[in-house]
Amino acid sequence: MQRATRRIATALTAIAGSLLLSLPLATAPAQAASHDPVVFVHGLSSDASTWDDWIADFEADGYSSSQLFAWSYDWTKSNATTASQLSSYVQTVLARTGASKVDLVVHSMGALNSRYYLKNLGGTAYVDDFVSVAGVNHGTSTAALCGWLYTSCKEMTTGSSFLTALNSGDETPGGVSYAAYWSNCDSAIDPDSSALLSGATNVGVGCISHTDMNNDHGVYQQVRDFIG
Repeated sequence: MQRATRRIATALTAIAGSLLLSLPLATAPAQAASHDPVVFVHGLSSDASTWDDWIADFEADGYSSSQLFAWSYDWTKSNATTASQLSSYVQTVLARTGASKVDLVVHSMGALNSRYYLKNLGGTAYVDDFVSVAGVNHGTSTAALCGWLYTSCKEMTTGSSFLTALNSGDETPGGVSYAAYWSNCDSAIDPDSSALLSGATNVGVGCISHTDMNNDHGVYQQVRDFIG
């Protein structure tokens, strides 16, 4: 009787083992992609909506809307004033997301207030990647058209005291990864080379207009890969 019981138990164990082997292995749930929050900074005579195309592209490539922050500010003010406001905004983003750092993606004059934040207001501690898209990093002769109207525009004029101080010493301070994307036919930045940054990854994107630089999909793909 005992032998028969053992045979039955052995047979049942073998059947159970076969059934377990035939079941598909459980897989761990896919981990959501981890990204730094991205803060987008517009330029002169613009607003947050200038980033709508790229925000849609980032979302299509796996970012959530809660990781993407297009910031608007009063572009007529001094870039130093705007930089202080940007500093506060970045802290708000970090508090909201729980992240330790953000990526800054900026266009045109946005490069000046953002770089002032990095250089003079401790921003390098809170920024992982900095991307300048058609940034007026070394000024432009075209700023003379509006320099008499707006402080911010006067600061963009080639050789201004603001730019001289901003570009003195290290143009890419701290442990931030810097990139600058520039066009060889940007009529808003004269000369075109003013968009380059010493110490950054400088990338020529060909002939793309100033206003198209931050909604061009090809430029977007390069920026996405840089901060990705």
